[in-house]
Order: sequence, then structure tokens, then C-alpha cells
Amino acid sequence: MKKLLFFWNELKATFWFVPTLIILFSILLAIGIIYLDGFVSLSQEGIGRFLFVYSADSARSILSTISGAMIGVAGTVFSVTLVALTLASSQLGPRLIKNFMYIRLNQVVLGSYIATYLYCLIVLNTVKENNGDSFIPSISILLAILAAIVNIILLIVFIHHIAISIQADKVISDISAFISKRIKILFPEKMGDEMDDEKDLPVDAIKAGYHHMITVKSDANGYLQYIDSESLLNMITGLDALLELTCRPGDYLVEDIDIGKLYTNDTLEKEDREKILLPFVVGKTKTAQQDLEFSIHQMVEIAVRALSPGVNDPYTAIACIDNLTSAMCYLVRARFPSKYRVDDKNQLRVIADTLDFEGVLDAAFNQIRQFSAGSPAVIIRLMEVLTIIHEFAVKKSHKKALVRHAQMTLQVGRDSIKEKNDLKDLKRRAGIIVGK
Repeated sequence: MKKLLFFWNELKATFWFVPTLIILFSILLAIGIIYLDGFVSLSQEGIGRFLFVYSADSARSILSTISGAMIGVAGTVFSVTLVALTLASSQLGPRLIKNFMYIRLNQVVLGSYIATYLYCLIVLNTVKENNGDSFIPSISILLAILAAIVNIILLIVFIHHIAISIQADKVISDISAFISKRIKILFPEKMGDEMDDEKDLPVDAIKAGYHHMITVKSDANGYLQYIDSESLLNMITGLDALLELTCRPGDYLVEDIDIGKLYTNDTLEKEDREKILLPFVVGKTKTAQQDLEFSIHQMVEIAVRALSPGVNDPYTAIACIDNLTSAMCYLVRARFPSKYRVDDKNQLRVIADTLDFEGVLDAAFNQIRQFSAGSPAVIIRLMEVLTIIHEFAVKKSHKKALVRHAQMTLQVGRDSIKEKNDLKDLKRRAGIIVGK
């Protein structure tokens, strides 16, 4: 079931899905309103003469004008979107293109213009004025006029949104909000129930209790995008086996590479071995649904590009560091899921390759530190945020990882900062965390 949810979320994120729904709705709406026009007789007196069209020539003229304008503006909207994608790709990184395609407003605007165009064509085709048979869909035409007014407002909103969306601060803020949302979704997720006493768990003895060990191999090339944890646990429980995974979502898999080891008491047929791979989704690109590092790498890419000699924009890099800090302060207090998963009977079934805090910390700050040489402001700010995260840390392993990063940042400063006062400032900040 979760696997279907994954594909549904991916489908909703495509650029064509929402416009297609709007277009289909407009076609059905056109048919329904035309059918209503066939049963409603409108008076040409009172306010009706200002709202409705009673001449076939006027009807054709209005519908032709609206349809022509809508398809023309749809082309403009598409062109503006491509320009925004090009600017975002060149300035902030090509991996951010997917983020712009996910923006719902862009999808709605494009779908709305094309839908209005098709709506007008369908209504225009029904306009007739003969001696014995005449039909003028006045209500349908009024709806087309209202749709044109709404689309004009949408165009203004769209242009305003595009102008804001390509700004670095807005992009960084959006990615930060997405990271905060994902970390609250990913880490409560469980693959079965967690073991309480991991240190006392006799893993080697449990493995030795099985008669057979089968190597599980990938059946495709690509990135591991998703693991249906519930289905996988139920499947391993049904086989009365133990699965030890050596990969996690975000890893690149090569066909026939080992992705895990299956410990079982029975020899499995080829079909049963193939079924084990069903909960795994492998695709050509990374996704953020179960891969937290994917979104973090997007933020890091912006910071690294800002620190490149060709751009030299320390303010953008500092903004990335600040937004990563809020996520790391949450994670340093979060309970990371255990890699040991058990079934309802408290029997170990899956040993997962889980993400830990040290890994996320490395993903967030390693490359930024490596590219920050020669930028004292960025190095000093990086040291500041490490001290902030350290204040929230509770576990000794987390504090140790933060101290390690602080020492590496201090070394970068010693090697690259020439101004004595700047270096002194860095050492003073480093003393807050390294001295503990």
C-alpha cells in the first residue's frame, strides 16, 4: 500500500498531472454547461441583456477572441517558465529544476489557459444560427468570459510569483521548509517495532541460527528511491527469515550488485527470491520521499556554487548554513530509528541500513567547509552554528561529531585566514565547543 502511495506522490509532483486534470475538467464542464443551455431559455430583458449573448456572430467573435488569446498566453507562460528554469539551473544548480516543476501555481496557470482554450473551442463548435435551427449557448459564453477574467488575474499572480521564486533567499527558504517537513515525517516512520536493547542483541547468534544465507542482488540499474517497509517486513516474516540490508534510499544500485543478505532455514525458489525485490523501487533519479540527504544536498549545492570563485557570494552561503542549522538542531534531539526491526512476536526480521546523525552532519557541512577556504565570514559563521547545534546535543556521540567538525573548520581557518583578528575571532568561537 505504501508503495502505491509513493507512486501517487510522484505522480502528483509531475508537471503534467495537474494541467491534465484541469483540462479534463474543462471538457466535462463545457459539455455539461452546453447541455444546460439547451434546456434554459434566457430573457433578453433586464440585466440579462448585459450578461448574455444572443447573436451568433457575437458569440463566435467572443469565443474566437478568448480562445486565441488563451493559447497565445499559454505559450508565453510556458516560455517564462522555461526562462525561470534556465536561470535557476545556471545560478543555483540543475538539481533544483525539479523543485520549480513541483510548484503548484505554475501547473495550475498552464492548465487553466489551455483548459480555457479547449473550452472555448468546444462551445464555439455548438454555435448555430439557421432559419429552422439556431443554438446560442449564452450561459457557456458567460462562463468563458468569466474564465478569461480569472486567467488575467492568474497571469499577474504568475508573473509576481516567478519574479520571487528565482530569488536565492526564496529558494533557500523553500528547501529549508521542505527539509523540516520531511524530517518530521521520515524519522517517526518504522519498519516494524524497534528493539529496546540494541547493545544486548546477539545478532551474530541469531544469524548463526539459520541454515542458509542467500545473497540478495539488485535487478536494475538506478537509484534506490523507496522501500515499502511494511510489505518487506510482512514478506520476511512470512518466510520466517532475517534480512540484512546493505543499502538505503538514495544509494545508486548496479544490476546484480549485493543489496542484502537473507538468512533462512529453507531453500527458496527463484520466484520467492524475485518477490523479495518487489518492495524496492529503483529509478533513474533521486527522490526526497525517503532520502533526507537529497534535500540537504540541494541546499549544499547552492552554498557551494555561491562560494565558487566565479560567483563569490558569501551571503547566499551563509543563508544556506543558517537554514541547515535549524534542521540540524531538530535532528540532534530527534530519536533516530533503530536499524533492528522486529515482527509482532518480537523476533528480529530486518537489519536496515539506517541514516545516523553523524552522516547527516557530514552531508550538511563537509562540502561547505571544504569550499569555504578563503572566505572568513563563512568559516566564522560555520563555527558559530556548530556551537549552536552543540548546545542542543545530548548524546556523547553527537557532541563528539560536532567537536570533530569544529576542529576541521578551525584547521581550514588556520590555513586560509590571513588576518590575525579574524583568526582570533574564529579561535574564540572554536574554544566554546572544542574546549568542552
